[in-house]
Amino acid sequence: MKIQIINGPNLNLLGTREPQTYGTQSFEAFFEKLKNRFPQAELSSYQSNVEGELINKLHAVGFSYEGIVLNAGAYTHTSVAIHDAIAAIKTPVVEVHISNVYAREEFRHKSLITSKCAGLITGFGMEGYALAIQYLLTRY
Repeated sequence: MKIQIINGPNLNLLGTREPQTYGTQSFEAFFEKLKNRFPQAELSSYQSNVEGELINKLHAVGFSYEGIVLNAGAYTHTSVAIHDAIAAIKTPVVEVHISNVYAREEFRHKSLITSKCAGLITGFGMEGYALAIQYLLTRY
């Protein structure tokens, strides 16, 4: 089963960015653990700070992969274009957020993409990615 993880803006700074909120582990180190934890899945990882590049990646894998785990970062709250890209593809998307967005600033309480996603996982740290993968694996 092919699963693509897509991370949005500022998530390239995991491990150094706001460690009290996001922890001290880099995504690259965590991704290696995910690959070892889920050997039955073919996991790929992609990160961009550019909205259009995230949309291009959704289009590129959205008809050939069995699952997408998306942490759109701040674009979650602003991007109608990412919402539309998720709606346009056939691959199910699970929305993930490392922090509990509902325990943060009010503007983070509204997601423009959730309505087009299979589900939302928020507030479990990087373990949220594993929960999303587990869901996708049991779905098929």
